[in-house]
Amino acid sequence: MTPSTVEALRERMRGEVITRDDENYDEARKVYNAMIDRYPRVVVRPVNAGDVMVAVDFARDTGADLAVRGGGHSVPGFGTCDDGVVIDLSAMRGVRVDPENRVAWAEGGATWGDFNAATHAFGLATTGGIISTTGVSGLTLGGGIGYLDRGAGLSCDNLVSADVVTADGRFRTASEHENEDLFWALRGGGGNFGVVVSLAFRLHPVRDVYGGPMLFELEHAADLLRFYREFIVDAPEQFGGFPAFQIAPPLPFIPEERQGEPFALFVACWSGPVEEGEQALKPLREVAPTVAEHVGPMPYPALNSAFDGLVPPGLQHYWKANFVTELADDAIAAHVAHGPRLPALNSTMHIYPINGACHRVSPDETAFAYRDANFAAVIAGMWPDPARNDEGIRWVRDYYAAIAPHSEEGGYVNFMAGDDQDRVRANYRGNYDRLAEVKKRYDPDNLFHLNQNILP
Repeated sequence: MTPSTVEALRERMRGEVITRDDENYDEARKVYNAMIDRYPRVVVRPVNAGDVMVAVDFARDTGADLAVRGGGHSVPGFGTCDDGVVIDLSAMRGVRVDPENRVAWAEGGATWGDFNAATHAFGLATTGGIISTTGVSGLTLGGGIGYLDRGAGLSCDNLVSADVVTADGRFRTASEHENEDLFWALRGGGGNFGVVVSLAFRLHPVRDVYGGPMLFELEHAADLLRFYREFIVDAPEQFGGFPAFQIAPPLPFIPEERQGEPFALFVACWSGPVEEGEQALKPLREVAPTVAEHVGPMPYPALNSAFDGLVPPGLQHYWKANFVTELADDAIAAHVAHGPRLPALNSTMHIYPINGACHRVSPDETAFAYRDANFAAVIAGMWPDPARNDEGIRWVRDYYAAIAPHSEEGGYVNFMAGDDQDRVRANYRGNYDRLAEVKKRYDPDNLFHLNQNILP
């Protein structure tokens, strides 16, 4: 990749083209996970689909590695690379809403905070993760688990269409009526098939929710998990809460003398009529008394961003994940043994519910195959000090080893670590071979390989 080719790229791009000679290079190469420290040859920031097409052509024709960055939250650091091309979509964050038809269009670099801000004005939302700084496209391409999935389905279940630049540099629209095989693969197949520059979503009438965090003593953790596995089976689908382990942060609603201690946590979310929220959470309150809580009516975007402060950019990240069909007693015992040993305030473990509307989609209807799983568990190791990497990684791996025998073989691709490439086939179960065929059609040379990679 000679300087003259980079100069030619600059001439063809309307957006920024950043190299090591530019003063903003170090900032441009940073990603969310500070454990990842890579030096791309060039970072391009497209402002439209045409720019993306130019950048894809450039990477392909020069034989460079190509990384695609939407929100930048990829824990394995797939949004960057050494000595290659990074397509950073952060200049493409627009969201447009059609309230009458309940559809919203988001550009490929939009975050869920951007999306929620636009749709909330109309009293509408769609399933969109737990942290608002997460990218819309990345979350959706991996499936899209979030507070609203039991009632509204996964993010990918609400995808109406996507505009994609494929490996040949062509702009294509994928939907139920165009490039149907690509549309199928995008709904759970990750970033294997191209650069998604725009997504259209079906919206649902959700303005305010009733919920928030509830902290329980660790001695009640097993009771909380047993309650959850029974309750969530036939709970109203507007109920989207999940249990967790968390070190209490220094927040006003938590007694000062208990801050810094580990607790069993339940994050409640009731998206039905707000006046029914207190009654909806009553069974949860009967499990055990809370030590502290911050529960009540709030705008949906407020809950979707409530934990952003715990996970700012620049932390060290190492995660593991599994789908879970049954939360068995032995699994609960493993959680109770390992969950409270959190290595840092930022670290956590969540068990998300993925039944309800998620089960009404067949396993082969989208690339997201685990439609019979009831839960998606993630052990999210996060801490600020690189000197604690060995300790934090060991906690994640030990915890994962303890719960894996009680879990499915595959896990949610959005939560996978960089050393999980050997699990890719299991993550897609019976859909992997079909995904490989779609990959061969749209990316036969595996240009888009910096991901949980499906081989063409």
